[in-house]
Amino acid sequence: MNSIELCSNHVSNVTLVSNLFIDTYMPVANGSYVKVYLYLLRCISNSKCDISISSIADRLEDSEKDIIRALTYWEKVNILTLCRDGNNEITQIIFNDLSPGEKASTDNNLNLFETESSATKETALHTDKPTYTPAQIEELTKNEEVKWLLKIIEIYLERFLKPADIQLILYLYESVGFSVELIMYLYEYCVSKNKKNPSYIEAVAISWAEEGIDTVEKAEASTAIYNTNYNAVNKAFGLNRAPGNVERQFINKWLNQYGFDIDIIVEACNRTLLMVQKPDFKYADKILENWYKNHVHHLSDVSKLDDLHKSSPKLQGKEVIAKPSNNKFNAFPQRNYTKEDYSSMEQRLLTK
Repeated sequence: MNSIELCSNHVSNVTLVSNLFIDTYMPVANGSYVKVYLYLLRCISNSKCDISISSIADRLEDSEKDIIRALTYWEKVNILTLCRDGNNEITQIIFNDLSPGEKASTDNNLNLFETESSATKETALHTDKPTYTPAQIEELTKNEEVKWLLKIIEIYLERFLKPADIQLILYLYESVGFSVELIMYLYEYCVSKNKKNPSYIEAVAISWAEEGIDTVEKAEASTAIYNTNYNAVNKAFGLNRAPGNVERQFINKWLNQYGFDIDIIVEACNRTLLMVQKPDFKYADKILENWYKNHVHHLSDVSKLDDLHKSSPKLQGKEVIAKPSNNKFNAFPQRNYTKEDYSSMEQRLLTK
């Protein structure tokens, strides 16, 4: 995505957070939205203010959709102004003034976004997320099943639960409709990847909900497939680490948007290494985009495409001609050798 310019009328060496934001906006906002806003405040205190959606997503371990959703939220409550280009890409983020006398544009309603009729399930899941009051938490945790679930997750996380953990668990149980067994597997899966941040766990849960994963069996099948695919790409690229957020987005694009089998993706990774001598997801993406446009569905289609390229009239009869270097030897006339010349020279060498 394009780089985004951050603008403010005042830049300092510290990160200043408005009391109005803390008192009025922060309590009713999604925690991940608050994180994005605070990170932007931190960025604008630097001399370099050019960032991108993908760079924010990488830094905060969220998806690009989550970042855009957070920015749109803050725009709706009028503490940020987003400027977009003709392709609806965000090009500039402007911090609006939050003076102590300014009244917040929110009415403290927990659901600040009205769910439009055309909104996707993904948007609804995020915008309808409630914030449980202490009284509600006390009431819900009287349920023996919930009480047991909280204790199990404490064991998984190897620490006492924080308020954000409890809010997320209750949200998944009450609003999203995950069973106790599925929530336990969710935490087990995320902890196995050394990811204990509530924002990361929530992102995985929402992704599962969007994919219709509502049982442990479906979750196990999905994670097994994705882990296998990620491992195959890592092996092809010679990586000994888990793919980063942007890299996962590339892999998901190849699997889901393009619909490629993993053997085709691995072939693109192999060719990338041969061409650029290093793992390069963008280069591999160009290869796969070309194959997608040429209706490649199997490895045999790749071979056919290679043969078609080799037999292209543009390549037939052409010989590679090295560009002359700028040195004094180029003052002498250069001879163009034919195939017959090379054959004759080879015969003379063999008869010596």
